[in-house]
Amino acid sequence: MLQVVKHICKKTARLVTLLLAISIITFSLVSFSPIDPIQAYIGADMMRVGPLQQEKIAEYWGLDRPPAEQYIHWATSVFQGDLGTSMIYRRPVIEIISEKFISSMALMMIAWTFSGLIGFSMGILAAMKKGKLADRLIKWYCYTLASTPTFWMGLLLLMVFAVWLEWFPVGMGVPAGMLAEEVTLADRLKHVLLPALTLSMVGVANVALHTRQKLIEVLSSDYVLFATARGEKSFPLLWRHGIRNIALPAVMLQFASFSELFGGAVLAEQVFSYPGLGKATIDAGLRGDVPLLLGMVLFSAVFVFFGNIMADVISYLVDPRLREGKSL
Repeated sequence: MLQVVKHICKKTARLVTLLLAISIITFSLVSFSPIDPIQAYIGADMMRVGPLQQEKIAEYWGLDRPPAEQYIHWATSVFQGDLGTSMIYRRPVIEIISEKFISSMALMMIAWTFSGLIGFSMGILAAMKKGKLADRLIKWYCYTLASTPTFWMGLLLLMVFAVWLEWFPVGMGVPAGMLAEEVTLADRLKHVLLPALTLSMVGVANVALHTRQKLIEVLSSDYVLFATARGEKSFPLLWRHGIRNIALPAVMLQFASFSELFGGAVLAEQVFSYPGLGKATIDAGLRGDVPLLLGMVLFSAVFVFFGNIMADVISYLVDPRLREGKSL
């Protein structure tokens, strides 16, 4: 257990360095962006706001300072636990992230669970039917989806299931025009299923192909051939010698895919107008909301770090070789 603690501390130190580098790069890119945050802040009332008022707005948000001074002021506030105030929502950034994270978490966890289970099952089926029609179809499906952009898949599903078949709503997280207390759990699930299905369909490819390859290697190993010669067949052979050996790599791969999951959620939320972290991140970038954009970037890095740490801890708990003293 001490080894796990040391590993987490080492990873945390790397995370702090990574967050510092990401924040500097993101702030620099925003500073060189052609988007004028004052114009984006004022919006359609730009012609009614005079130069003096624009100067006061810039002074209020600290946009009249040099970029280096703006970053130092922001970084100092972050170390004190303050991520700043969003220019779009006029509320603290930490409140916006907390609010949006609940919606995004429901979307990502449904997609993450479905993609893992479906991908793992497809990989097992492809390996057991190696070279046959089922294997070729699964490989074709996975290779096709691996090169399919998330937003394109979202638009396709939106057109088919929401516009043509009218099985799902076109977008948003809840029905339009309803009060918050009137929205039921069924309404929320109906709005989240289509974006989650989009992420699931795109996310199964890596798990399925990885599971297929690992299971083929296991089934061709000497101990499996020996078990077959002893009379073990079908599911008992697969369960005792196959699934147990491929489950850990599949779980680690699934937890390590948090970065792809978050990136896919950003695009899916934009396509379906789903009110989560992804849509808020894009809105912050397009409207020059620097505090909110930087807060979202830092949160996404921590989110991916959490997935990697979970993969390491699970591998340590499941794999006895790591508990015997080998490094993580």
